[in-house]
Amino acid sequence: MRFAFILLVVVSAGAQTKPRARDLGVMLEGAPGPLNAIVDVAGVEVGHKTLIEGDSVRTGVTAVWPRGKQSSDPVFGGFFSQNGNGDMTGTHWLEESGFLDGPVLITNTHSVGVVRDAFLGWLVKKGRKPGTNVLPFGFYTYPIVAETYDGRLNDINGFHVKPPDVEAALEAASSGPVAEGNVGGGTGMVCYGFKGGIGTSSRRLTAAEGGYTVGVLVQCNCGSRRQLRVGGLPIGEELAAALPVASRQPLYPEDVGSIIIVVATDAPLLPHQVKRLARRATMGLARTGSTSGNGSGDIFIAFSTANAGAAAAAAPVGVRMMPNDALNPVFDATVQATEEAILNAMVGAETMTGNRGNKIYALPRERLKEVLKKYNRYVQ
Repeated sequence: MRFAFILLVVVSAGAQTKPRARDLGVMLEGAPGPLNAIVDVAGVEVGHKTLIEGDSVRTGVTAVWPRGKQSSDPVFGGFFSQNGNGDMTGTHWLEESGFLDGPVLITNTHSVGVVRDAFLGWLVKKGRKPGTNVLPFGFYTYPIVAETYDGRLNDINGFHVKPPDVEAALEAASSGPVAEGNVGGGTGMVCYGFKGGIGTSSRRLTAAEGGYTVGVLVQCNCGSRRQLRVGGLPIGEELAAALPVASRQPLYPEDVGSIIIVVATDAPLLPHQVKRLARRATMGLARTGSTSGNGSGDIFIAFSTANAGAAAAAAPVGVRMMPNDALNPVFDATVQATEEAILNAMVGAETMTGNRGNKIYALPRERLKEVLKKYNRYVQ
């Protein structure tokens, strides 16, 4: 039981009132969708459960439903591990079958097991079945659960994420504006030496390119301050000059964090093409400065919401796919939206004090605008 002083926050699609990277004049490519978020891909829903308790609990869960929480229809999916010092469960069957069956859940490193089991319990409680591996006498499934390490701000060995928290994130999911920064699984994360967390962005292709949408959601906890690039400028250490003197040296000078990137699209792609999309997230990450250090778990998953009902077919079924020669705009959109999602996570995050008194400062927004103007990279 949690006591009265505990703050528990359930966020579905609360209004996004914080500034975002574009609001600070960051130069970014491409045309975003209406919400500039992964939910611009029709059907996608996102929910968060944020746990901020006492002095040492700074964690949570984020859920991404490809077709919304009411649907059990799998989507074509694929994943890619840029650097595997991390975990994403359920990927063996994803690779084997080509289907992402259920939501993508993101949490902290030591809560992967409870989140996985809690989703299974939620299915049983709700009388729901997955879209694959259903038998006459029951079902089995392999939930997709990914993680990044929040032990700098969160008492990660306290195992504070519980099954009701997972259920809350699953059920809070909606298609409205997605809260960013210190929310859900990203609550206690650190990115490029500044406060990190959850971020999202989208791109809409032109009619000539098919009119499709690509959306990205990240849980960013990667990189060192010296690596950070914004608008192509290597200004991480220059931004740190705006912080209190004692905080200008980061806790870790090298990249020992991680990032989970979820890419969604409504473009009709087959599993091998979706996997190609997941690999392009690496290039968006690189635009922000990361080189995927040895201690970083940089794992990406992608899916296409086209070809509804393909997993349920009992006989050969026809599916649609884009020609490979037409994929370049989708690749471009993935790279652009990944870069912006990471920056949105950092811009949306707030300074946080947590476990053992560690304090991680937010990206200094006003200083960022000054530096962009200094180098003629500021967009009005």
